[in-house]
Amino acid sequence: MANLELYELEGCPYCEKVITKLDELGLDYESHMVPSSHSERTEVEKVSGQTGVPVLVDTDNGIEGMPESDDIVQYLEETYA
Repeated sequence: MANLELYELEGCPYCEKVITKLDELGLDYESHMVPSSHSERTEVEKVSGQTGVPVLVDTDNGIEGMPESDDIVQYLEETYA
């Protein structure tokens, strides 16, 4: 099973796009909810170098902090579909 982590914000449409793809592919993942304030998103900034979400971590495949929902969805399709 994949070792996936997703940094997300409740109500974020870009995060929902990624979650929908994860669900479609039947992938389990660990969710990390981030604060709504960008200045408080230190955990996701350490992982990805920026404060936006969603951010995917896939340690099994060397992905340490992939931002951008479209890139994440494409990666999931190419890697796990």
